[in-house]
Amino acid sequence: MTWSDLLGRPLPQPDMSVTTGPGATDIVDVWIPVGESPFPTVLMIHGGCWQKEIADRTLMNYAADALRNEGLAVWNIEYRGVDEAGGGYPGTFLDVARAVDALKDKGPALGLDTSNVVATGHSAGGHLALWAAARPNIAEQSPLYEDAPFLPEAVMNIGGLADLEASAPVTEAGCLSDIMDLLTGPSSTGRVDAFSDTSPAALLPLGVRQIIVNSARDRIAPPQLGQGYTAKATAAGDDAEYIEVPGGHVELVAPGTPAFDRQVQILKGLLGLDTGSAE
Repeated sequence: MTWSDLLGRPLPQPDMSVTTGPGATDIVDVWIPVGESPFPTVLMIHGGCWQKEIADRTLMNYAADALRNEGLAVWNIEYRGVDEAGGGYPGTFLDVARAVDALKDKGPALGLDTSNVVATGHSAGGHLALWAAARPNIAEQSPLYEDAPFLPEAVMNIGGLADLEASAPVTEAGCLSDIMDLLTGPSSTGRVDAFSDTSPAALLPLGVRQIIVNSARDRIAPPQLGQGYTAKATAAGDDAEYIEVPGGHVELVAPGTPAFDRQVQILKGLLGLDTGSAE
């Protein structure tokens, strides 16, 4: 499946958008299902190799609409890419943190159940979703440190690059290695390891349930990356599980594919909406 196969579909629209700060990218699209609130909520983060030239939050509109139709509310966040003014380290991460924390403050008034939130992200968004859950492990001297971040109950990382160091030589150069210094910031005497506050693999254990989903034919995030991160998370003591689905990178965010249908099942299980497991 190609991107044109997905992007050629009519683009669904959110129920509303809310601002989370003064910047143009401090915006979240909210998708609210029909029914009685409060609604179990999916915190969604788009990919695009951390570059706005490649993708913004609207790439996830198809997935968000499908989840809305399944009775799930969606909090689909935006953030500055490394190719935007102020993006990269630390701006991209601060944007994500601000948007995630805004869910706790703004969500209840919109009918979102902030006590029942699962984060999910695709590609670069998978990295950021896991990073958001890893924030309690960031050292106090880091500019990304936050005293009491809002945390999801679980994370589903779909085709994500959760281990930056391991992913760089495997994924396409333009998707990570070519922009690594922009994303992580340079090493310094005060931060010798640039992955120490930017890569979820360096912040393990996260202490939340993690489902790592990879497509069998994904060339951006091949299965070995998901398998490797899951092994590290499990070895660190986390409740982490690897699940492989058919298709490639696009199928992961394309409603109607077996890969996407499997994710809906996983999310509902994590949110307690059925009696089956997320396995």
